[in-house]
Amino acid sequence: MSNKIKNVVIAGGGTAGWMAAAAFSKLLGKLISVTLIESDNIPTVGVGEATIPTLHLFHDLLKIKESDFMAATNATFKLGISFENWKQVNEDYMHSFGYIGQSCWAAGFQHFWLKGYQQGIASDIGDYCPEHLASRLGKFAALPNQDRNHAFHTDAGLYAKFLRAISEQHGAKRVEGTISKVNLNHSNGFIKSLTLADGQQINGDLFIDCTGFKGLLIEEALHTGYEDWRHWLPCDSAIAVQTRQTKPLVPYTRSIAHPSGWQWQIPLQYRMGNGLVFCSKYMTDQQAKDLLLENIEGDKLNEPRVLKFKTGTRRKHWNKNCVAIGLASGFIEPLESTSIHLIQQSVVRLMQSLPSTEMEPAVVDDFNRKMRLEIENVRDFIVLHYHVTQRDDSEFWRYCKSMEIPKSLQDRIDLFVQSAQVYKTDQELFGEASWLQVMIGQGLMPKEYHPIVDNMSDEELAGFLNTIKSTIQRRVNSLPNHVDFIQNYCRSAEMS
Repeated sequence: MSNKIKNVVIAGGGTAGWMAAAAFSKLLGKLISVTLIESDNIPTVGVGEATIPTLHLFHDLLKIKESDFMAATNATFKLGISFENWKQVNEDYMHSFGYIGQSCWAAGFQHFWLKGYQQGIASDIGDYCPEHLASRLGKFAALPNQDRNHAFHTDAGLYAKFLRAISEQHGAKRVEGTISKVNLNHSNGFIKSLTLADGQQINGDLFIDCTGFKGLLIEEALHTGYEDWRHWLPCDSAIAVQTRQTKPLVPYTRSIAHPSGWQWQIPLQYRMGNGLVFCSKYMTDQQAKDLLLENIEGDKLNEPRVLKFKTGTRRKHWNKNCVAIGLASGFIEPLESTSIHLIQQSVVRLMQSLPSTEMEPAVVDDFNRKMRLEIENVRDFIVLHYHVTQRDDSEFWRYCKSMEIPKSLQDRIDLFVQSAQVYKTDQELFGEASWLQVMIGQGLMPKEYHPIVDNMSDEELAGFLNTIKSTIQRRVNSLPNHVDFIQNYCRSAEMS
């Protein structure tokens, strides 16, 4: 075929650009030329340092050794996210990775737990999840022959550097420069080439836009359009700062709600990533900065910087011969650490559906449909945290509590309340255990459990629940401390 794609041009670096470059060069580098354009004068956002377990799949694809990646990026392990003050002030719960309890063919574990909870013989639902207990106790071990239900906290800048080395090792070419013009083919509207400020012209067949919020190719050149979701997710600003690590490393991210948004704490081996997400309608930049600095520990390693964003998505992630990846494709706040996952999905899905230079409409439409379904699922999951709350102590929380939500989310909530059912469809990221933990953690309780549970006597149910709980406790108690495991497995050169 003479119309095969031969030249892939990536506009922009950062995590998105170098993930794309690493995948294309490692897996298709013998067939395709990969060029990445970035400027040292344009900083990357680089605040999304927490990940979810799906990153293992990407690393497997590139044959990346976990301990090498972690040492190079000062990474720690992550077993979940602690949500503090979300349901109500001074209350917390954990969204942990992994499975909860033990189910049967007819009913999920939550049905057995619900009856036990109603009768006072079941404890917090997290007590029936190994990752939850390990998080709380600061334990970790990578167990052989087990599902890899852990993720990472990583330095985004170092991760991009790590991926750049892989990319260049497999033939990707980095061009230093600033894009001054996007040149279009007037016959079909496709991007023909990119002109740099120094006059260089970079030609390509397929262009990947990793230029961040501005969407230099997908929006400024192709005018794809943007769908604004701020009526569902009203936070539009963030302020971030790094501090020196002062406490033992915990294997989880902290998300701490405040009157106009929430604060993150992401522990790396030698520093803490801190940030405050907020809605500018209810809080000024200065108020956000003051609140953040009041609630950090350790010496500041940089000055706080403010980021402005518009939650939403491009109307098409793939338009003409341009695919937007990362912030160029849209933005959902990092409450559930989904940014790197969405980059990964875009990159892998693009490689799986690589078209000819004709950009076949069926291929493009299928990609856009699947990415749309995936990002809408993430959106609904994030909205759940805000909407299902008992907080009414500020105008922000009263708005979130009373706002109209997507029908897809309302239907899911109604099903859970009426029947204790949770589900996951093919194109969705979050599984049943995730929906279950957040719904219950936010205070949403079902009215009924499945009648099959009544086949157990109260004594049998108590024994069933206690056996699961005690087995988990024994297993977790035998694990090493998170800090000790890191010291022996993946200690970075900068770890003090």
